[in-house]
Amino acid sequence: MESSRLAPAFLRLAAHPLRWRLLSELVVSDYRVRELVARTGEPQSLVSYHLRLLRDGGLVTATRSSFDGRDSYYHLDLDRCADALGDAGAALHPELRREPAPPVDLRRSRRVRVLFVCTGNSARSPVAEALLRHRAGGRAEAISAGSRPKGHLHPDAVRVLHDEFGIDVAGQRPRHLDTVTGRRFDYVISLCDKAREVVPDFPEHPRRAHWSIPDPAAGDTDRAGYPAFQRVAADIDTRVRRLLPVLDAIRS
Repeated sequence: MESSRLAPAFLRLAAHPLRWRLLSELVVSDYRVRELVARTGEPQSLVSYHLRLLRDGGLVTATRSSFDGRDSYYHLDLDRCADALGDAGAALHPELRREPAPPVDLRRSRRVRVLFVCTGNSARSPVAEALLRHRAGGRAEAISAGSRPKGHLHPDAVRVLHDEFGIDVAGQRPRHLDTVTGRRFDYVISLCDKAREVVPDFPEHPRRAHWSIPDPAAGDTDRAGYPAFQRVAADIDTRVRRLLPVLDAIRS
């Protein structure tokens, strides 16, 4: 069969029922294999096999857990999915391209409250808080906290927000998770594998998600320093931008 008659690779990957289920689960949160096994009800060997196909296809990535080094968290690359889906439509007909989402009327909808959590509240979660405020344009209220907060924000976290995004958080200080316990949130997102294990319950059962993001202040020396903060900030910014349509759906 001619290659031009073959279905695009994204469609061949996503068309399998279990792989589609895995993509649907990972679009909400990063998960470990055993969690995906529990959520799909399928054997671990089968889940692992299809995860490997999704990884080989570039749709899913895996990072070693900082809480338990024997585990890995799987993450869906939504930018890669969006590009692949757009290419698949164009392969059928050039007119089949994605249309931008309609603008949100801020006057007719409430602001969604989002809490970001990591251990020290000195890098990952305050970066996410700042970027959501920056990207949301008043559509969301963001706050962050830590299970064991540091005394101050990491200087490189302050620097990367200023240099890469024009955001000034120099006067912000880390806060303890206890200071927000009892408040109502629509979404609670952990960014640290360790902090994920201790995030408390909140009133009205907010949606929960986990972003398995390495601590830019830790790790091997060749991957530490300011470049690590640039990589982490870019990752968080991508996730925040992809979160916005989800928050808009909550608002409507």
